[in-house]
Amino acid sequence: MNFRSLFNPAILFLSVLLFSCQSKPYTHSKPYIFLQKEGRKRADWKLIWGDDFEKQQLDTSKWSKITPNVHDWGRHMSADDACFKIENGKIFLRGIVNPDTLKDARKFLTGGIYSKNKFAFRYGKVEVCAKLESAKGAWPAIWMKSDADPFGSWPKSGEIDLMEHLNFDSIVYQTIHSFYSQKIDSKHPANGTTAALKPSEFNVYGMEWYPDRLVFTLNGRPTFTYPKLKEADHVQWPFDQPFYLLIDQQLGGKWVGRINPEDLPVQMIVDWVKVYQ
Repeated sequence: MNFRSLFNPAILFLSVLLFSCQSKPYTHSKPYIFLQKEGRKRADWKLIWGDDFEKQQLDTSKWSKITPNVHDWGRHMSADDACFKIENGKIFLRGIVNPDTLKDARKFLTGGIYSKNKFAFRYGKVEVCAKLESAKGAWPAIWMKSDADPFGSWPKSGEIDLMEHLNFDSIVYQTIHSFYSQKIDSKHPANGTTAALKPSEFNVYGMEWYPDRLVFTLNGRPTFTYPKLKEADHVQWPFDQPFYLLIDQQLGGKWVGRINPEDLPVQMIVDWVKVYQ
């Protein structure tokens, strides 16, 4: 036997490459979409994507700033630099009184980031470590939307809310939305829960996503499970397709109520984001 061949650098490199490819817990349908391989629900989680915000600027290979839209949550979204700060390994997403209504007529501006067209995944585990400041009209959220809306516009293609916080509450909401939960039955199964916490401390908001259930977590502990019903189709379970992440400090809207400008600025401070499969 030629023992030198066992340590040939080229062979060693190819062996490592082959092993690393086989050991990845995902496949791709597009370069930015991570599809968990079959059987992973019985395997150890592996980190596939994330951000610890150690760079001095927003990593635009992972995130985009959320721009304004017509929805309640997006009316005050802005790419203005005053709504964002990265410092000491954290990103500060801010809701502020608009300092220049000649440039932008809106009274309030808010900052948010999303991974749309840059990262999406199907099945796995996501965790976001964040601290929430409170204000009248504050509505910070960590949530997920469909990458391609294959079943139609909201709520048909689904929404997953890891965390929503209102005003000065000492609870957060964790919820799913689908056509079934919005238009047919929101109680069988229940489509959400509330979880008590101290929002002014750093908490880890999470969700484990399996082909047959969504398990929401707070600081690593399960809070609520949403199941796929037997013989369900996409009406009740639109969660067999990739979703992307949104993290935003929202203001105002029908649910949260009016904004008190005296309480502003208000911030959601995000320490890190991690996604596993």
